[in-house]
Amino acid sequence: MPGYWSTICKGKQKKYQADSEAVVEQEVQCTKSHGLRTFKKMALTDDEDVNVMLNGSQMWKIKPGWRQQRLYRLESDGMTIWYGSRAKRARSKQIFSVLHIDSVREGHQSEGLKKHGRRFPESCCFSISFMGRRKNLDLAACSDQEARSWVQGLQKLRERAVAMSQREKLVHWIRDYLHQADRDGDEKMSFQEVKAMLRMINIDMNDMYAYSLFKKCDRSNTDRLEDCEIEEFCTQLMSRPELEEIFHHYSGEDRVLSAEELQEFLQHQGEEATLERARQIIHQYELNEKAKQHDLMMQEGFMMYMLSAEGDLFNHKHRKVYQEMNHPLSHYFISSSHNTYLTNHQLVGTSSTESYIRAFMEGCRCVELDCWEGPAGEPVIYHGHTFTSKILFKDVIATIKHYAFKCSSYPVILSIENHCGLEQQATMANHLRTILGDMLLTEPLEGCDPAHLPSPEALKGKILVKGKRLCEQQIAEAEELRTRVDTAQELSDLVIYCQTVEYRDQPGKPCEMSSFSEDKVRKLMKDSGNGLVRYNTRQLSRIYPDALRANSSNFSPQEMWIAGCQLVALNFQTPGYKMDLNRGRFQDNGSCGYVLKPEFLRREDTLFNPEDLSGNVKILKIKVISAQQLPKLNQENPNSIVDPFVRVEIHSMGRRRERETTYILNNGFNPKWNEMLQLEVLCPELALVRFVVEDYDKASSNDFIGQYTLPFPSLRQGYRHVHLLSKDGASLSPATLFIHVHIEDP
Repeated sequence: MPGYWSTICKGKQKKYQADSEAVVEQEVQCTKSHGLRTFKKMALTDDEDVNVMLNGSQMWKIKPGWRQQRLYRLESDGMTIWYGSRAKRARSKQIFSVLHIDSVREGHQSEGLKKHGRRFPESCCFSISFMGRRKNLDLAACSDQEARSWVQGLQKLRERAVAMSQREKLVHWIRDYLHQADRDGDEKMSFQEVKAMLRMINIDMNDMYAYSLFKKCDRSNTDRLEDCEIEEFCTQLMSRPELEEIFHHYSGEDRVLSAEELQEFLQHQGEEATLERARQIIHQYELNEKAKQHDLMMQEGFMMYMLSAEGDLFNHKHRKVYQEMNHPLSHYFISSSHNTYLTNHQLVGTSSTESYIRAFMEGCRCVELDCWEGPAGEPVIYHGHTFTSKILFKDVIATIKHYAFKCSSYPVILSIENHCGLEQQATMANHLRTILGDMLLTEPLEGCDPAHLPSPEALKGKILVKGKRLCEQQIAEAEELRTRVDTAQELSDLVIYCQTVEYRDQPGKPCEMSSFSEDKVRKLMKDSGNGLVRYNTRQLSRIYPDALRANSSNFSPQEMWIAGCQLVALNFQTPGYKMDLNRGRFQDNGSCGYVLKPEFLRREDTLFNPEDLSGNVKILKIKVISAQQLPKLNQENPNSIVDPFVRVEIHSMGRRRERETTYILNNGFNPKWNEMLQLEVLCPELALVRFVVEDYDKASSNDFIGQYTLPFPSLRQGYRHVHLLSKDGASLSPATLFIHVHIEDP
């Protein structure tokens, strides 16, 4: 064996003995088995907290006006929580994945537990928040120690899950379906169980081919797959011929990739292509220790690398704050929410402090508070003159204090829509001061140039109030006429850099800002596009949805960003492609909620006009190669298999540009297209690229499967994986697209 590796190291011979090749293949298979065995250890069975979860706990599930005991238990994969009722009439059981948990909160921190969990000791209570729009799971354990074990155990498992490679997530995904298909629970798989599993994972495989694959893995000839045979079957399913072909192209006949050959691949990918970088990748992703010692990469290691964040379409350097943060606030797009308090419909929906938490967790930096007169002198927040429920202003401010800076340290703007009388306005001001304390900006920053707004960096950790500010002239006029002003002095004093005024088509003070409905700003863009762009270089503007959007739908934020508008406020509670664009824009710059505008939207003498479609153009060529593990849409129908196709959209200036692949019949597991799509990209500095996968339906509208949106400047060329998201922004892992990207000038 040492002789073989030294031969490879010296000259990397293209022909070698058959017995050496067999040894190499054996080591590769051992490496694969080792990887699967390592993954099984995700359960952390030596950990006391995890052991409590593995044994299971009877806990109270708490909902408004309802509570019932359920058994909760961690499955042996260390990634799945099973729960069900022991009641005879309700033998229901469900599962959720640790991968879908957003956070775990101890005590009565969630709105549900604050309102409905008071009969249970706070030390026994905790809440699980999920990614996407799934509601919180509020629980009460039988003891504080048991609750603590679940909180700490879930946090440990979640940390391990976040650190998992895409390959490990895929193994977990397949094993989960194997477990579901094993109906008799004997941990062995008959051919019928395997066929059921294939349909669960979106494969309509030919029976003869499926049986031949089954028999190939059934080395014991028992017509049952078990242990290593199941692992081999999983490995066969997870094979990626398109990745193997790329690997073989660069590695040559010996099927082993040297550092020099990997360097060539990196060069073609448009990445840093030094020998040092190639060796670094090998040592990070290669699983075979002997290969690693000789700076060589096997096929399995190459696949691990391509499925990692380094093989992602999105530039991983943009996942942290990399832009200059010392420009004035007006030079940034700022993630903004409209009707933040609502969970759904704006006429009859529920208002909740949880909606503020979710917005902050998505990186939102400007939230809205619709304030109205409430009972007992306490202002409330709700959508006025509707049937939406009410929440206390002070509860919202307390929530903002705890969650405003959990995901980003950059400033938060409170957009206050004030419908209260002077007394309750004074109460609002008092709550803002006493609850937020030093977080609240109450004075202009020392040394700040009054000719410009301060920067996000200078305002780190600060909360700004947006609203009306009384000027001396207004106060003097009110005194002269014995009339009352409509804004309390106490609240006015808290408005520093976000003073709302009527829009004037002339320069104002940088601290003055205006709000526009979507229709009004569209008209302004058409009549005076460059004037609006210049306004937005110095002052802030907030754009909000039209009042007629009773169902809380959204407009496309892209058309407003093109004009340099910073605070483009959307209904975060409403999923759809408009929110996809918002998430795509603000995943840039470390998801901190602030994205620096292009230079031509920051110059006060700019000539840029959003109505002028001439200018910089790029040609984007996307080869859609394949997809992996697309989710099954109709879980209730075992015979329902998706017929997927891919659409690539460009959102920039003017109309949306898009191209589609053909659809693949009955395959959501590993469909292959190998189709080239070419699109024109206007104003690439501002463009967004959206990948959409849908299920083709000849008789009705196509069903959404998944999507991924990113800024064009964050897109990387070469062979890349696109990690798909659900309609509400949650991960669909391990669902991916595999594509090749090339950008060129016209």
